[in-house]
Amino acid sequence: MGTLARVKILVIGSGGREHAIIRRLSSDAPAPDLHAAPGNPGIADLATCHEAVTTLDLDAQVELAEQIRPDLVIIGPEAPLVEGSADRLREAGFTVFGPSAAAAVLEGSKTWAKEIMAAASVPTAASVTVTEVEELEAGLDRVNPRGEVPYVVKADGLAAGKGVVVTTDREAALTHGRAVVLAGGSVVLEEFLDGPEVSLFCVSDGSRVVPLAPAQDFKRALDEDAGPNTGGMGAYSPLPWAPQDLSEQVVRTVAQPTIDEMAARGIPFVGILYCGLALTSQGLRVVEFNARFGDPETQVVLERLASPLAPLLLAAARGDLQQVPAPHWHDKAAVTVVVAASGYPALVRLGDEIGGLEQARQLGAHVIHAGTARRDDGALVSSGGRVLSVVGTGPDLSVARARATAGAQAIALDGCHHRGDIARDAAEAQQAVASPSDAEAAATEGKAGA
Repeated sequence: MGTLARVKILVIGSGGREHAIIRRLSSDAPAPDLHAAPGNPGIADLATCHEAVTTLDLDAQVELAEQIRPDLVIIGPEAPLVEGSADRLREAGFTVFGPSAAAAVLEGSKTWAKEIMAAASVPTAASVTVTEVEELEAGLDRVNPRGEVPYVVKADGLAAGKGVVVTTDREAALTHGRAVVLAGGSVVLEEFLDGPEVSLFCVSDGSRVVPLAPAQDFKRALDEDAGPNTGGMGAYSPLPWAPQDLSEQVVRTVAQPTIDEMAARGIPFVGILYCGLALTSQGLRVVEFNARFGDPETQVVLERLASPLAPLLLAAARGDLQQVPAPHWHDKAAVTVVVAASGYPALVRLGDEIGGLEQARQLGAHVIHAGTARRDDGALVSSGGRVLSVVGTGPDLSVARARATAGAQAIALDGCHHRGDIARDAAEAQQAVASPSDAEAAATEGKAGA
């Protein structure tokens, strides 16, 4: 595609997702002229950062785009999408990868997302939306009619991945619901979906859907899925235990019907439709939709992408995914481990110095910046709850996991914490399949010698 010779791309955002996107774009050939607003210290190694332009300053984003004239604008976080960043930039004449404010309500309101799923016959959990404290107990009884646990209580709006409580403690469920309602919000009470969860990003041009590789993330703060929900403490891809046709199933039963329903309502969805899924005993079910790349799954999915990223996103933004081949993937595995600041996901301590990044690289990992900043003296310091995402790759999950875990352990940040079990079970299962037991090996040898 000749028009892609040295394209100029502006990425809106400052987190790990945006760093991962820019890292992958930088490996396209030819590498795009990359800009970020505001960016972060890790992104600054790969792109021109415009630090004065924040993710929610829509006027400044348009002014910056008019100055640098990008061929493509990619909007990373959900908040500017819901606020209408894509609309403003499109109105100013720019090509944008990211849904309109109207389409981003698919993430901004879980209740509206449920309405879309119902209209499109997309399988999902039964739910009740509650807007009054007095309705909470009856609502729980409706979605848990026989006293089943756990309870699932979700803030209806954006909550940076931390508005969900899954608990066997009814009072804890009610307490979270009350807090959301008393703060002026509404809550969605859902039936609990059994089975493993899967994340699948689908690129949409408004009418067509192209799936990326599936991943799995880990929401709980502590090992063995203990502790509170977070924005995500790690992820891995591929999923050796998942059905081989999973992506095709999701496109057929979830993503394409949703995109079709949005288009039929005059709200075309252009961007990433993030499908959060549960592979339940009753079949595939949608846990949630997001309107952008997820973090930290982006770090592992894009690490495995073998085909160029810029042409794919540009074709979607232009409304014609047919102009590019389907993406293809490296056989290698990728695992990311999030290094979180002291106190995360509750009260977070900021401003601590960060070290060990070079040591992590020497151990075979690379480091994605998520919540970092430069102090006046040039020192790298923490500026958010999830500080770094340490990514390891390898021929299988065991090698990738070992590199990511060793890299995370090398990070020096006072009071930080990370999970030690990211991708562990999948890696052990993969190894068990690849390495037959001694008895199996002996039997095989016996047959060979017969």
